[in-house]
Amino acid sequence: MKIAFIGLGVMGTPMAQNLLQCGEHQVTVLDIKPAKTQTLKALGAIEATSIEGAVSNVDVVMTSLPGPKQIEQVAFDENGLVSTIRKGAIWIDLSTNNLETASRIHQASIQYQFEILDAPVSGGDEGARAGTLTILVGGESAIFKRNLPVLEVLGKRISHLGPYGAGYSAKIAQVVLCYLHSLALSEALMLGVKGGVDASAMLSIIQNSTGKSYVADRYGPPILSGDYDPSFTVGLAHKDMYLALEMADNLGIKLPMCELTTETYARAVETYGFNANHLKALRLLEEDNQTFLQA
Repeated sequence: MKIAFIGLGVMGTPMAQNLLQCGEHQVTVLDIKPAKTQTLKALGAIEATSIEGAVSNVDVVMTSLPGPKQIEQVAFDENGLVSTIRKGAIWIDLSTNNLETASRIHQASIQYQFEILDAPVSGGDEGARAGTLTILVGGESAIFKRNLPVLEVLGKRISHLGPYGAGYSAKIAQVVLCYLHSLALSEALMLGVKGGVDASAMLSIIQNSTGKSYVADRYGPPILSGDYDPSFTVGLAHKDMYLALEMADNLGIKLPMCELTTETYARAVETYGFNANHLKALRLLEEDNQTFLQA
């Protein structure tokens, strides 16, 4: 199968690499930063220099992009994806997107006669490298079943959730827990430390109590080391929270905990910059309380 993969960031690069290494597909790659294609070219990928050059003659287009703004650009700029993808081909978007942009893509797919699945992923960069991602899929059942073998190269838990857009909704709904849990973990650690408990001992207690979680196991150590985990940026975390509030507003529901979390991440972006490590948002709480968790 001929596949084009657009977007070679922290998640996109290992996903494209897994498609190459499975040995069953011809993979063309494209990124706004051409240097990112070099490692994949060494593995046999074909480098494209334009969206049209990447997508016009392939069976499957896969995108892994930072958010709705970038998806809009790739899709609808002059000679963008929707007007240059081959009729009958499939666009599988692995990004986190909003429903307004999804609606535009759906209408374009009808006009330009291509198929679509939204398939945002969860599992972090480690899951992308291992090919064990959770993939949340929206779209027609027949299209999903036909493209399942490609998705199985990337993930181990693949759920077809309903019509196009359902995957985006599920991704936005679940990802907010990562950020809420991270802030809650930081507050629990600070409370224990302020009360006289060693930070490492407090983390171990949390990891072996009713408060145990993936977040405590995965992000607790980078908090205590002062590394604050470079695998994701605080700007992208804030983007995810903003999408959740946008979705809630469109659905007419109030999410007060998400509102507080979004405010904290917005302040972290302003303080540390968009590209700061995502857990630097927790550093704000440490500074606010003058209670620092690092040894």
